[in-house]
Amino acid sequence: MKNFISINECSAEELRELLDESAELKKLYKGGGRDVCLAGKVLAMLFEKPSLRTRISFHVAMTDLGGSAIYVKPEDIGGIGKREPVKDMARVLSRYVDGIMARTFEHSTVVELAEFATVPVINALTDWSHPCQAMADVLTIKEHLGRLEGVKVAYVGDGNNVARSLAFACAKLGMKLVVASPKGYELDAETIETAERIAAGSVEQVNEPKRAVSEADIIYTDTWVSMGQESEKKKRIKVFKGFQVDAKLVKLAGSSVKVMHCLPAYRGLEISDEVVESKNSVVFDQSENRLHFQRALLKKLMS
Repeated sequence: MKNFISINECSAEELRELLDESAELKKLYKGGGRDVCLAGKVLAMLFEKPSLRTRISFHVAMTDLGGSAIYVKPEDIGGIGKREPVKDMARVLSRYVDGIMARTFEHSTVVELAEFATVPVINALTDWSHPCQAMADVLTIKEHLGRLEGVKVAYVGDGNNVARSLAFACAKLGMKLVVASPKGYELDAETIETAERIAAGSVEQVNEPKRAVSEADIIYTDTWVSMGQESEKKKRIKVFKGFQVDAKLVKLAGSSVKVMHCLPAYRGLEISDEVVESKNSVVFDQSENRLHFQRALLKKLMS
């Protein structure tokens, strides 16, 4: 594995190896141990979109492994691909640092960085994919359920980058994903077809939340309005009415169901405050696991 751009590009064996390493490093660090395998190494963190979890978790992960991280804001470089071509930036950074992490709007930006860089490139989020989040989610599911095989995940909301990465993860790792979205906001057909080629029956798209959560082990939701979609906010709130993950919907899945959200959560829209704070919620466990998965990913790619 040279880069980490999309879960679809990884083998099931590589993903399982990363999950195992995540669990081992989590245990090590929770016990007060350290693995400084990246001593002296530097990660460049390129941001087009602001983030709390991504920036802090990657920075802490690099520090934990003995390395250091440089935070690069859009204004520091005149915008990724604007003042100079992405391919030039990739080759210049490769002469300075040992790895590049990028959180961008266009997926093609990260793809081009990986094509021209000679150091590992990590997709920390694009409009098309959010692989680090999905793998932290899978780690959380495995911790709470003790298994992945046969787990049913009901994703209620916009068929966005998170839903897409979850679809690939479920297909690769033996889980079933049912996506419930309003008409016109479904997960794209190409993603579903790709997942189905990996594992038949692994991904299903429906338009009724109640149908999706029936017999689900996990209920997952995300914001209805992603960064860059602010102009659609009023329209989306109206369209997504009836797709809120509230106590009534959770009850349909059973008392043992776990509820997930990749955060930030807009309480009162896609999820109720009551559900976030309920015993079913594992949203802060999955948020923590961003750190543990990314620590393992950095070790794999950069050590």
